[in-house]
Amino acid sequence: MGTMIQQHKFEEKDYRGAEFESWHTDIKGNNDLLVLTQPEVIYAIHCEYLQAGADIIETNTFNATRIAMTDYDMQSVSKRINVEAARLAKQAAEEFTQKNPDKPRFVAGVLGPTNRTASISPDVNDPGKRNVTFDELVVAYEESCEGLIEGGADIILIETIFDTLNAKAAVFAVDSVFERLQVRLPVMISGTITDASGRTLSGQTAEAFYYSLRHVEPFSFGLNCALGPDLLRQYVDEIAQIATCPVSVHPNAGLPNEFGEYDLSPNDMAEQIKEWAESGLVNIVGGCCGTTPEHIAAMVKVTSGVMPRKIPELQVRMRLSGLEPFVH
Repeated sequence: MGTMIQQHKFEEKDYRGAEFESWHTDIKGNNDLLVLTQPEVIYAIHCEYLQAGADIIETNTFNATRIAMTDYDMQSVSKRINVEAARLAKQAAEEFTQKNPDKPRFVAGVLGPTNRTASISPDVNDPGKRNVTFDELVVAYEESCEGLIEGGADIILIETIFDTLNAKAAVFAVDSVFERLQVRLPVMISGTITDASGRTLSGQTAEAFYYSLRHVEPFSFGLNCALGPDLLRQYVDEIAQIATCPVSVHPNAGLPNEFGEYDLSPNDMAEQIKEWAESGLVNIVGGCCGTTPEHIAAMVKVTSGVMPRKIPELQVRMRLSGLEPFVH
């Protein structure tokens, strides 16, 4: 989503629109707000990925929690952004499902990591310092989750997790909302290996990260962002060997160049994804930073017809949830 938004080269006035024309702080860069000020653009981006063959699209809510919105003093708009983002994505998904009922499309309501960490100090001189509490994260995640459900999300995706304690707050919040609203959606969990050390920012290996959250019994578990498919493969393999649920992966289109752009071509990225699929490592594949609709179309082409990873206890789990695993 961010990759496609950047191509529009929006300026401050584009982010503000009519409603926020007189907002008291600069808001350029608040991509989540565009679901309110440029909804036709966000809708069109969703349609481009669906046209490329995506089964699941994500809501434009990566930074839409109340906590992340404090950067723009827009905490009060947070829930509304989540509702509208889910509504736009759902509208696009339903349009494409109606065109081809044999290929249903789904909306993953995104709960991003926020811009604060519950287990890491923001001050190197004060290891015990924290800029957010577990309870504050729970309140923010509950509000966003409620908005995503209200807008029509089919799935809740807790993604780009670099601090497992943040993820635990998100999981707790989502479960609380499910119980309060008497609904239950599939929950996808996706973490981030931050560098070649093979660990999350809070210090866990991929295997440890999985075991610390497996009790949630997510619909899928996987990795996204930070690394390209070449560097991420070994960690995907690590999770694939132990996960008792579908494995999802959406890597970056390589590493950013000196201009912050991603150079891995659709065909080159798809070839690496194809090898993952043929090696039986994945059930759900896609792309994060730098991934265009052309990248997704190439992935669909090379993975169509490839059997997804075999999952321990899959048949029982799928029958209980009423869902089937996705190939891509």
